[in-house]
Amino acid sequence: MSGALVYARKLFGQNCEFVCGAPSVENLPPQTLPEIAFVGRSNVGKSSLLNALVNRRMLARVSNTPGRTREINFFRLADTLMLVDLPGYGYARASKSLTAEWQSQITAYLTARANLRRVALLIDARRGIMPIDREAMALLDRAAVSYLPVLTKTDKLKPSERAEITARVAAETATHAAAYPEIVATSAEKGDGLDALKLHLTALARP
Repeated sequence: MSGALVYARKLFGQNCEFVCGAPSVENLPPQTLPEIAFVGRSNVGKSSLLNALVNRRMLARVSNTPGRTREINFFRLADTLMLVDLPGYGYARASKSLTAEWQSQITAYLTARANLRRVALLIDARRGIMPIDREAMALLDRAAVSYLPVLTKTDKLKPSERAEITARVAAETATHAAAYPEIVATSAEKGDGLDALKLHLTALARP
């Protein structure tokens, strides 16, 4: 095991605590740490992934109701990194595109945070990149915010299917200027890909 992985596991094994939930950009906390924001379609598995990363069952609330997370939630990891849970998009049953409210809120956050190091864009591996995900990618491209494509729920697929969807997502995101040239395939349930994601995020943390 590499020294970098040992350190990454140690970092994500330390205390992670809820700081606040901001209903609007006016309520955002002070910028004291590098921030990593997590965003994705409602029910993509965002809360489950955050909980698995820090080995906590209930740090981020897991809900079966799409759109339950309406605030921007901040979690401080060992005074080294701030993990930010952004509201899911596509929460309305009939919504197949980003709402103006969501775009306004997220754009305000993206443009207000000078210490934002990267956005983890979560994509359901069972469905691949959907039209609404492409809208979110375009928004991140316009904001010139670097984002890492992260596949979720890969345990629901066969190995051949995982390889196929990873290749497809990599090919599409390669055409986007703000997309980081790496795909991390994860399973919060099985723990697959968590070490790779921890390594990536640790490299962006405060030394």
